[in-house]
Amino acid sequence: MRPLDPRLLRRAQSARRYVLLTAGLGGLTAAVVVAQAVLLARALSPVVLRTADWPDVAPTVGWLAVVVVARAALVLAQERFAHRSATRAVAELREQVVAHAVALGPRWLAANPGVTTLATRGLDALEPYFVRYLPQLLLAVTVTPATLAVVLTQDLIAAVTIAVTLPLIPVFMVLIGRMTQGYADARLTAMTRLGHQVLDLLAGLPTLRALGRERGPERRVAELGDAHRKATMGTLRVAFLSGMTLELLTTLSVALVAVGVGFRLVFGDLDLVTGLTVLVLAPEVYLPLRQVGAHFHASADGVAAAERAFEVLEAAAPERGNVPAPDLTGTTVRLRGVTVAAPDRAHLAPADLDLDLAPGEVVALAGPNGAGKSTAVAVLLGLLSPDRGEVTLQGDGSARASVPVSEVDPSGWWSQISWVPQRPVIEPGTVRDAVGRGAAVDDAQLTQAAALTGLDAVVAALPDGWRTRVGQGGVGLSLGQRQRLALTRALLEPAPLVVLDEPTAHLDADGEQVVLDTVARLRDEGRTVLLVAHRASLLRLADRTVVVHSAPVEVR
Repeated sequence: MRPLDPRLLRRAQSARRYVLLTAGLGGLTAAVVVAQAVLLARALSPVVLRTADWPDVAPTVGWLAVVVVARAALVLAQERFAHRSATRAVAELREQVVAHAVALGPRWLAANPGVTTLATRGLDALEPYFVRYLPQLLLAVTVTPATLAVVLTQDLIAAVTIAVTLPLIPVFMVLIGRMTQGYADARLTAMTRLGHQVLDLLAGLPTLRALGRERGPERRVAELGDAHRKATMGTLRVAFLSGMTLELLTTLSVALVAVGVGFRLVFGDLDLVTGLTVLVLAPEVYLPLRQVGAHFHASADGVAAAERAFEVLEAAAPERGNVPAPDLTGTTVRLRGVTVAAPDRAHLAPADLDLDLAPGEVVALAGPNGAGKSTAVAVLLGLLSPDRGEVTLQGDGSARASVPVSEVDPSGWWSQISWVPQRPVIEPGTVRDAVGRGAAVDDAQLTQAAALTGLDAVVAALPDGWRTRVGQGGVGLSLGQRQRLALTRALLEPAPLVVLDEPTAHLDADGEQVVLDTVARLRDEGRTVLLVAHRASLLRLADRTVVVHSAPVEVR
């Protein structure tokens, strides 16, 4: 990412306001710096030459104090606004990354697991960029030229000395920055891999514990942690060395100016007021550039994360339709020739799938593992675009009898579907909130649905009943209990189409009967049910069973 990337200004409105305000504060800071140098020289010169006493310089010192307070106030205002703007800009960028990643679909997310780490820990590293690096960058283009122009009006030789040595700082910054960027990229990669590995470990920890293998991944996590530590220490070493280099270069440059001014003061070629003004202003000319180099390393991780965020945002997402979704109560969902290429495999799964879902019908999808049953469900839901074929909604003789799902407004389509995946999505909150997704639920309907799915027995065993809190993904409940909760939710939602993806995967015989009773109740209510199932009991319950096939990719 460039020092001030236009993509950041386009994506984050708070960043645009922040840049404008910081530029304005930079102009005021330049004026204050010049005023401080002039007032300080005029206050010291008479005292050094013994041509004035305290009463003579007291007004100048008073104005100098006012200027110093004004400069401190400008720094305080910039810091205060920087933290607020950084928080807002990072939040805006994070929201866009998450929304666009969801729009890209589950297959893209599966192929790019680092998005989770990027949207959390990664983008948080942008705060030093906003709070430290960007203000100094803007000061470098305001304060540095302004102070150099003032030095030019005071002493031509000092101005030429500064103009010759000043470009050395950005040259060294570029050379060091290229090295630092490599370390920052390596650190972000290690952090992303570590985050993904830890998330996978936590998700599979119950299974690993059941198999007695919970200590197996320790070595891999330790290796990733060690890689992260080495990348971080490498960045710190380069930062310390580059900071020392820039400090040494700046010190020598200011010393050259000071030596020239000193010789001319000794030989009487320069008056003391001008000499002191130049000596005070010289460090101020170099300071913003020096700070840019120093703070670049603190912001390098954020810059790398922002670059990755822009890659996500610039990835082409499938187009979404805007046609109002028809009422599914009287609509048949048809899949014709649906074919999807399996990622990282030379297979089509599913291959040429034809499926009709008529209103009030229970249809089961069967087939071997890897045939593409869950993929077919993702296509039906509009979460994945097929490589061939299409999904259409066949109406009951209305003006627009057949509508492709790809042209339908997703929000209207999804609002009519209740989906119970293999691992139900459960938001943090109470059990009652998880069942109703935060919406009000009638007590009588809740009691009846919970009794059918067996969730009432689960709730009775919880310490606070329906008010018991569960974590993200249902932490605090077993897999079977989460499945019962999801089935209860499907019963309570008024969606005309219910999709159950392997609903008995984590259930025993009693749990299987719960699923059978739930499907029977949904059928009695006239709702359309799509089952992805392996067990014979579920297949027997369905009105029709459609076998899903995979096929090798034909090489031409």
